[in-house]
Amino acid sequence: MDSMASAKDRSLPKSSLLQKVTPLEGRRFVVVSNRAPFAHVRDGAGVTVEKPPSGLTLALEPMMQATQGTWIANASGNADHEFVDERGHVRQTEEIGYHLRRLFLPPRLTEDFYTGFSNSALWPLCHIAYHQPRFEERWWRAYVRANGLFAEAVADEIGEDPAVVFVQDFQLALLPAMIRERRPQALIAQFWHIPWPNPEAFRVCPWRRELLHGLLGNDLLGFHLLYHCNNFLDTVDRELQVRVERESHGVMAQDRLTTVAAFPLSVDYARIHRRVQQPDAREAAARLRRQRAQNRKLVLSVERMDYTKGILERIGAIHRLFDRHPELKETVSFVHIATPSRTGVRAYRDYTAAVDRAILRVNTAHGRPDWQPVQAIHQYVEPEKIWNWYHAADAVVVSSLHDGMNLVSKEYVAAGRDDGVLFLSEFTGASRELREAVFINPYATDAFADAMAAGLAMPEAERRERMRRLRLRVANADVGAWVHDILRAIHQREFDAQNALFTPRARARGWKGPAAVRAGGGDLEAAAAPGPARAGSY
Repeated sequence: MDSMASAKDRSLPKSSLLQKVTPLEGRRFVVVSNRAPFAHVRDGAGVTVEKPPSGLTLALEPMMQATQGTWIANASGNADHEFVDERGHVRQTEEIGYHLRRLFLPPRLTEDFYTGFSNSALWPLCHIAYHQPRFEERWWRAYVRANGLFAEAVADEIGEDPAVVFVQDFQLALLPAMIRERRPQALIAQFWHIPWPNPEAFRVCPWRRELLHGLLGNDLLGFHLLYHCNNFLDTVDRELQVRVERESHGVMAQDRLTTVAAFPLSVDYARIHRRVQQPDAREAAARLRRQRAQNRKLVLSVERMDYTKGILERIGAIHRLFDRHPELKETVSFVHIATPSRTGVRAYRDYTAAVDRAILRVNTAHGRPDWQPVQAIHQYVEPEKIWNWYHAADAVVVSSLHDGMNLVSKEYVAAGRDDGVLFLSEFTGASRELREAVFINPYATDAFADAMAAGLAMPEAERRERMRRLRLRVANADVGAWVHDILRAIHQREFDAQNALFTPRARARGWKGPAAVRAGGGDLEAAAAPGPARAGSY
């Protein structure tokens, strides 16, 4: 494998993203996330490099390669320590085109920080899936400590250099303020990949104000949807003594402005679409159809094993489908691919067992000796192999009870057949964009079943037209557009900070410093430079 040093010097394939990083000239680019983009895993056959089944990784890697930046993340592989130097930098990787610095959090700390507070408190708090969050004080202490260790790593990595630090997701809500305290020269942005709840839901968290103060350490805070932005502003307005500026979507706290904006995340449409057109990919898709469908329609679902994904609700709808439409028996096969997730959390283990029992009930009630309605694959499947599954499928079902965006739906549009059908939960962020999908309500079992029956019977011409329109939407708002909008907003913020003392509005209000300028607020310099991505512009 190639060294990181050679990866940095190697010329990367030409990409439109490379033209969109010029606003960061003179600044280092650092991404921080709990989840690492890849791990070194040792088994009986040696060491392999594994990538997680994560939309975050697929979305951020093009940005990292374009900036040739540094990614700081928690180690996850049992051989990760064998491939790092004394500061945690990976010495040897495949040709990834960026740097990776690994943190090695103690196992008990990781358990309480990640499995505990992040996934048993914040995750259910932010998702309306009727799963009660738990708030344990030891989990909170671990969360604070883990965020502090990330902050120390970031501070050590950037030193006194000017840098853009791009923080990812809900595991690191305290990190922006901690970085601000250690490295005030840094320009800090964060993207919150899950929903933000309404103020009434959020106020049950005992440490809600600490979390909000942490997030207000950002210069820019991004969500998928305008709805989530407004929920955040409403929460801040209720909980903190700060000024919320509704018109410009900003919060002024301690003479600093945090701009809040919507950036709908997407996928690398061109890469996925090209890949599934290759001969080997087409043959793999055809083989999957022969093996799994056997001249029947193939309906696919792909997700992590998580209660927010509506897996039990979907299996219940499949059961009801064959009750209400018995003529569909033996004409369609459902394949359910679920990557095991958070197996250390009892609720997830119980959920997996409940899913297995539900599948058994459907197959026992409706199956035949040569046909099982639902085929379950509970294991990790590499992204490129998942794309082959998408290309093999006649339809994909996304049944999330609540999702910030959901990239499975967009990946399927990029990789699927020209006559494929997307069944999409109306409770996903993606449903705001992918309007030609067949919408489903996973809570309404009968309507869910009838929608699947109607979609499977849809005329070919309509299926093709819907897919054509869906592809135009995803291709025109791909991950490159997401990257461009975020970097443009960061550039806008830097531009305003450098010119804050010259704005008439700053002088009129008596503000004295970079935080005084409202990004995109209509001042002279805002007209001279690109503005931040406007919430809801898609």
